[in-house]
Amino acid sequence: MRAAVIVFPGSNCDRDLATAFAKAGCDVQMVWHKDTDLPEHVDIVGIPGGFSFGDYLRCGAIAANSPICQSLKRHVDRGGYALGICNGFQVLTETRLLPGALMRNAGLKFVCKTAPLRVETSDSVFTRGYNAGEVVGIPIAHHDGNYTADADVLAQLKDEDRIAFTYTDNPNGSAGNIAGILSANRRVLGMMPHPERAAEIGHGGTDGARLFAHLAEALAQA
Repeated sequence: MRAAVIVFPGSNCDRDLATAFAKAGCDVQMVWHKDTDLPEHVDIVGIPGGFSFGDYLRCGAIAANSPICQSLKRHVDRGGYALGICNGFQVLTETRLLPGALMRNAGLKFVCKTAPLRVETSDSVFTRGYNAGEVVGIPIAHHDGNYTADADVLAQLKDEDRIAFTYTDNPNGSAGNIAGILSANRRVLGMMPHPERAAEIGHGGTDGARLFAHLAEALAQA
């Protein structure tokens, strides 16, 4: 399986994400935001966490207009897979590849801790390694993780089983406790928590490793 990880000025989780993909057996290539094309035959694109362009304007808004994001949109439009984590989730909403927006945390403070997440669906390549209803521990580190969408979007996400993860303690005020959502074709996942920071014993937990391992397995079989 071939993975590409996009790097923006201010990305700080790009190497962590690349390592998590590689440990799952992926051939990983880093892609600079000014590149105009993704590598050929890439299976999944990772958009990492961090503070792209210093979080000026809205978080992810400038990154969403980088040249590489046009190639990302084409990749997704033709059925390619993508995983956006934290700032990457913000980029996915700013490109309109996922609905809604990530706003300032309700408590107006940066939050950094291991958050208990409930797996809401196992019906995706990203969540197939978990059981629906299972609670896992995945780190969070964000100031603008408050997922916001109108009532119609929230109802659609729920009705179509596209809510991947929810917080059990809602540390940022997200609507519906949402921590991660899927695209309509279930091939794009955006999530605020960092599974790549829970992928090795040395991280203090390995609940995130299952996401990458089962994702790699599913795409290798596709």
